[in-house]
Amino acid sequence: MQKPDKIFLIGFMGSGKTTTGKKLASRLNWKFIDLDEFIEEDKGMPVAEIFETQGEDWFRTVEAEALRTVTKAGNTVISTGGGTPCFYENMEFMLQNGLTVYLRMTPESLARRLARSSAGRPLLKDIDKEELETYIRTKLVERELWYSMAEIKTDTAGRNFFHLLSLIKKRLGK
Repeated sequence: MQKPDKIFLIGFMGSGKTTTGKKLASRLNWKFIDLDEFIEEDKGMPVAEIFETQGEDWFRTVEAEALRTVTKAGNTVISTGGGTPCFYENMEFMLQNGLTVYLRMTPESLARRLARSSAGRPLLKDIDKEELETYIRTKLVERELWYSMAEIKTDTAGRNFFHLLSLIKKRLGK
């Protein structure tokens, strides 16, 4: 089996994909790409504005194209959007092109975290804090089919970064 030269971090919004991705990239001496930031730079507008002006369907098409573009570089950790694996066969693409890591969190933990940082998250803009946990729980059930395909699944609530790093290094043969 070929050693992967890309790591795709997947999981619900707020699960720590960007933070974990930056730390992993630093420890592995790899590049780091946040897919949403890549899209914002490429399109010249924030993801929230893309959702507002162009709609989610257009965003998901752009997201799939961006995923395939950033994957051309090797030795890269890629933090995906929470919905990325669920559209346009993106999960299958990631499974074929690198190591996939699902950063899991409970709906309760995600709700606490997202209640503090929901600004700029287009899918949360019309959800009040009382409905947030129910929304997250529903979305997680919908997305679990894709998230569960990841090669490595880890609970991020415990924040055991070094355990995750050792699992990844083992898979990379380091």
